[in-house]
Amino acid sequence: MSSTLYRGGVIDSPEVPGATALLVDGDRIAWIGAADQADGLTPDAVVELDGALVTAGFVDAHAHVLATALHADGLDLSAAASLAEVLDRVRSAAGGAAGRRLAAEGAPLTGAGWDEQRWPEGRPPTRAELDQAAQGGPVYLARVDLHSGVVSSSFAEVLGLAGLPGWSEDGLVTGAAFQAAQDALTEVTPARRDRLHRAALTAAAARGVVALHEHSAPFTDTRDGLRSLLALAADPGLPLVLGFRGELCVTADDARELLTDIPGLTGIGGDLCVDGSVGSRTAALHRPYLDAPDGWPFPAGDLELSAEQISNHIAAVTRAGAQAALHAIGDRAVAELLLGVRAATDVEGLDAIRAAGHRIEHAELLDAPALAATVVLGLTASVQPAFDAAWGGPDGMYAARLGAGRAANMTPLADLRDAGVPLALGSDSPVTPVDPWGAIRAAIGHHTPEQRLSTRDALTAHTRGGWRAGRGGPRRPGVPGVPAESVDPLAGELRVGAPAHLAVWDVDDAAWAHRDEPRPTWVRAGRPAPDPVLPELSGGVPAPVCRRTVRSGVVIHDTLG
Repeated sequence: MSSTLYRGGVIDSPEVPGATALLVDGDRIAWIGAADQADGLTPDAVVELDGALVTAGFVDAHAHVLATALHADGLDLSAAASLAEVLDRVRSAAGGAAGRRLAAEGAPLTGAGWDEQRWPEGRPPTRAELDQAAQGGPVYLARVDLHSGVVSSSFAEVLGLAGLPGWSEDGLVTGAAFQAAQDALTEVTPARRDRLHRAALTAAAARGVVALHEHSAPFTDTRDGLRSLLALAADPGLPLVLGFRGELCVTADDARELLTDIPGLTGIGGDLCVDGSVGSRTAALHRPYLDAPDGWPFPAGDLELSAEQISNHIAAVTRAGAQAALHAIGDRAVAELLLGVRAATDVEGLDAIRAAGHRIEHAELLDAPALAATVVLGLTASVQPAFDAAWGGPDGMYAARLGAGRAANMTPLADLRDAGVPLALGSDSPVTPVDPWGAIRAAIGHHTPEQRLSTRDALTAHTRGGWRAGRGGPRRPGVPGVPAESVDPLAGELRVGAPAHLAVWDVDDAAWAHRDEPRPTWVRAGRPAPDPVLPELSGGVPAPVCRRTVRSGVVIHDTLG
């Protein structure tokens, strides 16, 4: 294998502070030091960094690859400023080339990303409005949180949604009706699935992502789809994919069957949902939503799994030697999850539960007892700081749904860190984009100042933390089909001997301005202390731009030439 010397930049290595050069030999980092000490090296290639920053490559710990690609392939409604704009876009698409192509394929017009909380109308489109805009054609528009959506009459009729729990006459679907609508989108041809998967992974690589955790579930993709994605990502020219499958297990045999059926599976769960989302008013809460409309069927959210079901699942997956992950957002859902995990310890023992590295996905509302239980049970928190950036704050969606007091406690990043809970950061794409520096910006600028992370802590959680969260349980090392790079203990840092997972960044001059600021300026402002190596992204400072991404020594994105 070839070797490459990166020289004349800022190397973010904890092993060699102030390093300006790094040598990659094959799939490993072979040397780190000062550029003027590299003259005796004889690499196959030399890359002059011209001051660029080199960091460990990012790991997105929660993503949905097919849904992300479908989102990009359909109507992106995330920037829609009003209900009227959404209807206009549906009308234009249905009557244009996209509508004709979809009609010929027998496929619905799809879109995602709408958020009625940002619109002056304050409500989603109705079924009648979609019927009129699409001239009776099938339409399905998923809400930004992917826990509810709106459908046209023809789409609902084909799938029989009106007879399912969660159906509303105005076309809003939640629960089983929503899942049936989502299921219909996973029925794509192998050729289209491959194209969509490849497009999403290529886009992630362009953001400095060397690995991501795919949280597959029956309502986001099929088992075949997950198998094909894992096989595709075995290509060293794409980001590595660690696969989680969200299917409920009752016995260890259930878990073993799933692990056998999907070779190389990292974990069982991920989008195995204990509850829904705050935006769709289905996250399970101890106290009701403040803005639920009259007749809303879930005044305090929807608890989808009981502690008994969770306990059985955790015990089954633990006994199979694997890792479990469960989606829990509301405080009632988190409490139910922790009750179930504690019950599983009575069967499997605390040491076995802790060794498995089980995860809570999202973990947005944790009180002090829940935080303590998370520590005792050895759980990892997989969180999305961009949720706070999008919906936090006194005027945000969380405050409208829950009230300012409860909203201020959402996504308690610093509490989790200070308690010693392992953190991994992700996007939940397409709920929020795959944008690691955006997640770091959100973490250091959390709407609740006491919950802010330093740039260093956020970067560590988005790199090393992602590798640790994907360790897959005690069965993982040596399991056929599982890449050895995914369990390497040195992954996630720039150290000699570590896997060469790295990214090269152009950094705006404004992002280095903090180097000249005296420390007391930061203390008075109540901001975490700056890191002399990492860019400071507070305010409107532009995010770093990825110039090259390297996975295990293989370049998977490049604009350096």
